[in-house]
Amino acid sequence: MPSSIATLLTRNLHDVFGEDDAGRRRTAIDELFTEDAVFYEPEGIHRGRDAIDRIAGVIRDAQPGLRYSPLRRPEEMHGAAGRIQWVAGRPGEAPAHAGTDVILVRDGRIAAIYLFFDPVPARAD
Repeated sequence: MPSSIATLLTRNLHDVFGEDDAGRRRTAIDELFTEDAVFYEPEGIHRGRDAIDRIAGVIRDAQPGLRYSPLRRPEEMHGAAGRIQWVAGRPGEAPAHAGTDVILVRDGRIAAIYLFFDPVPARAD
């Protein structure tokens, strides 16, 4: 079932890249991404749901316990694209990573996702 761009962005953050359970992660990928979706990230390009599932698993395995938190509400553009800015870290610790996900949407699913790493925001202590 097609989802809003804000929902796609938020679910991708939590249900794909923030999900430790491989079965739930794969279910989310099948729901959120087109079959021919492409994930562009600084280390490579991953084509198709199987490749996206593999890289999401690699990322989760390398960073157990990491949680993603949006910095602001997702932004949508003309019903075809969107972005979300986020930080990631372990609960109770300062964020270890920050980034922006940009998606292109086709038929209510993610057709392409671009990951940009951002500077980690300074803590406001």
